[in-house]
Amino acid sequence: MNRAILFDIGSTFTKARVVDLETGDLINSSEAPTTVFDDVSIGVRRALEGLGEWEKARVRLACSSAAGGLRLVAIGLVPSLTAEAARRAALGAGARVLATYSYELSPEEVGEIEELDPDIILLAGGTDGGNKEHLLSNSRLLAETSLKCPLVLAGNIKVRGRAEKILSEGKLRVFPTENVMPDLEVLNIEPCRKLIRRVFLERITRAKGLENLPAIDNILMPTPAAVLEGAILLNRGPGEGKKGWGDVMVADIGGATTDIHSLARGEPESPGVTPKGLPEPFAKRTVEGDLGLRYNARNIVQTWGEERFFRLLQESYPYQDWEPELEKYLERIEKEPGSVPREGPEKMIDTALGRAAVALSSDRHCGMLEQVFTPQGPVLFQYGKDLTGVKKVVGCGGILAKGPDPGIILEGISAGTGREQVLRPQEPELYLDRDYIMFAAGLLAKDYSQAAFRLMEKSLIKIERGKSE
Repeated sequence: MNRAILFDIGSTFTKARVVDLETGDLINSSEAPTTVFDDVSIGVRRALEGLGEWEKARVRLACSSAAGGLRLVAIGLVPSLTAEAARRAALGAGARVLATYSYELSPEEVGEIEELDPDIILLAGGTDGGNKEHLLSNSRLLAETSLKCPLVLAGNIKVRGRAEKILSEGKLRVFPTENVMPDLEVLNIEPCRKLIRRVFLERITRAKGLENLPAIDNILMPTPAAVLEGAILLNRGPGEGKKGWGDVMVADIGGATTDIHSLARGEPESPGVTPKGLPEPFAKRTVEGDLGLRYNARNIVQTWGEERFFRLLQESYPYQDWEPELEKYLERIEKEPGSVPREGPEKMIDTALGRAAVALSSDRHCGMLEQVFTPQGPVLFQYGKDLTGVKKVVGCGGILAKGPDPGIILEGISAGTGREQVLRPQEPELYLDRDYIMFAAGLLAKDYSQAAFRLMEKSLIKIERGKSE
């Protein structure tokens, strides 16, 4: 059977999609609550129910963000340089960065890392031939901890061997790779990104009980990495005369995080603007672990501001009294994060939560302008990517595919929080991943790019701004 069965083992739901590898058609789909607190395979088996003869599928792959996904701590030297480079490498690999540390670790910070108990530690620091002591000092401190997780070492090449020896003697499993910043303001994150994914495959799937699951031959990557791979394919196209969409942004709204992906160079669009800071990757991902629709719903309201949130509800859905309805719903999903909104006020509140989460995440992802006054006059500096020229935005996640107003939510990309000087897209076209297939396209992108691209073309539908399909 020339078909693929593709899974996303998410933090709240396990999704299964059956795709024809010749036509790119979505043949069947199913989902079930993720049984992360019991046995993950139970949720997978439930998702398989009703999918027919899945055993005959030629390709059987999965990605996963269960139990928080790939949880990582990044350590570098200067916050805006090697520490930031390490963080970007981790995000590009699909990790959820729990914390970032700079300079020499303090005993308190080491204790924090032990309490966080990450799946992987990424240790960087110093350009090649630059600062040596901080990488060695941090290696000694980490070697003395009770941590058992793998450690990716991506710092100064001149002392990387010594650091590896120190860490290995401390019983840590060390994976050395190239420096994430070999020279000042020169990023080299791809080798580190690939290694983090490999460590995820070899170590983390076993640690989370994700090996030997029914109907799955291989767990390729964390779910955010799969969505990013799908976005990359959407941007460039599958080749053989088939062009891609060009610059695009993707908003992936989940129960635990809200992720924003941008595929664009992001260079200044306006004359007279000077870029500042580290160079931005063409394929950029940011993840907001405090803006998940289920695990952080109350935080979304507080970050947005309660009074502003009530106004957001009333603007879209005039209602007599939102305050008791909001509190009742927040209490319910805090107790049952795997629950879905009921008809009526709960769906309206969920839409407002999605809009706020996307707007906040968009502002954090996009670059911004800063005016600095000099003796020669005012100068505009650009930090981050200029995404004002992005013309297409894709939204994926249950709140969009099943909610009543995906257009209202996705408008948050261009509306943002109202902050000036943020370089957001200006009135882009909005597309809905109605069948939640971006992850599936990402899993197929490497070996079945034509089918994966056709799958996206068929499943990503254009929607009106502020309205449902």
